[in-house]
Amino acid sequence: DVAHGRRWPHVALIEAQAIHSPPLEGLRMTGKQHPIVIEEVTDPQELAKARAQDERFERNLRWFTKHASEIYAVHRGKCVCVAGEELFVADAPQDAVALARVRHPEDDAFLMRIIPRERVARIYAHRPVNGIRAMLAPTLRASR
Repeated sequence: DVAHGRRWPHVALIEAQAIHSPPLEGLRMTGKQHPIVIEEVTDPQELAKARAQDERFERNLRWFTKHASEIYAVHRGKCVCVAGEELFVADAPQDAVALARVRHPEDDAFLMRIIPRERVARIYAHRPVNGIRAMLAPTLRASR
């Protein structure tokens, strides 16, 4: 049903457009292409470092989630960065990160957000994993 567009007619329309669209002539990939390399890390020291970084990020995320309502209310149109469970605010992302790095150079798991200038309804095209959805729920509610 879905493949033939009986349930969702727009699927068939998109498929038809893709099939009948003229080829893009004269377009070439430029620049050097780099292969994608996936490696399994088994070194216990590297795994411990990664776990510690994940824990720092989770702490920063929990702090942000706990304070999201206030952050969204006060810092509309700004870039915020959370490092060491502390908030840093600037007009540009690189400035917020620079402030955070000066104060917490050891925190390599900072959280960066650009707070929308206006409070409007938003449509998200992806569905987060259940655990992350629960953690981000207050953040998503605050941005509306």
